[in-house]
Amino acid sequence: MEDWQIDFEWLRTQHLVQDTMKRETLPDLNTVLFLIGMQELGRWKKSFTKEEKQDLMHIAVCRLLSQEGFFEFVGRDEDGWPHYRQALEMPKQETSEQEKLLKINAIRYFQEWEKEDQ
Repeated sequence: MEDWQIDFEWLRTQHLVQDTMKRETLPDLNTVLFLIGMQELGRWKKSFTKEEKQDLMHIAVCRLLSQEGFFEFVGRDEDGWPHYRQALEMPKQETSEQEKLLKINAIRYFQEWEKEDQ
């Protein structure tokens, strides 16, 4: 995907999340990761602890990067939390490139979600 396509699709994804969550502002990448983590966990609570929020974002990153083959889903623990194992070593990248990779895969994640929802 070219940079302009990523920017366009990311904005579209942000609007999808904003509309779905009935928010006034566009969500940033961290908010999108948190929501993907909650979706993958399959449970919604009114509040999560700081540690649980970090775990949810970690789940989201693993889920998104599993689309690139970097992580593999290994199952759920006794509390139902998903677990992944690293399958490939991540290449050294600048923060902006890491964010770009996460955005590309978040775009794919929500495109798949939209197809399933139709």
